[in-house]
Amino acid sequence: MQREARLTFFEYMVLSVLSEQPAHTLQMSDLAARTAASLSRLSHVVGRLEKRELLTRARIPGSGRRTNATLTEAGYEAVVAAAPGHVAAVREYLMDELEPQELATLRRIGAAVDAAIKRDQLDVGSAASAPPETPTS
Repeated sequence: MQREARLTFFEYMVLSVLSEQPAHTLQMSDLAARTAASLSRLSHVVGRLEKRELLTRARIPGSGRRTNATLTEAGYEAVVAAAPGHVAAVREYLMDELEPQELATLRRIGAAVDAAIKRDQLDVGSAASAPPETPTS
């Protein structure tokens, strides 16, 4: 992928995650969590992608040092162009190497991970919409 798309796997993951977000934007700390990266590593890579005009960074108004990363049109085009190569690599290096019983195990693992993510999203959503607790004393 790096040769064809001029993106490392991690750069592709960053652009891919952003491409799936509303307005192609995500707070840097959330992007770090979704790509399993430290903020330091992510900041370094985002800086490179920013120089290539594949994304932009902007401070979020208010308190704290929060920053959003936003995919540019060029970044979206890059991730769309790289996606077929990414899918081919996953098929070649993972899927084609597994026996049928291993694929069945992988499906069960994927389903369990997907269910856990959905539960977590429901928990976060219900916590955000719950009324604030009132002190009892």
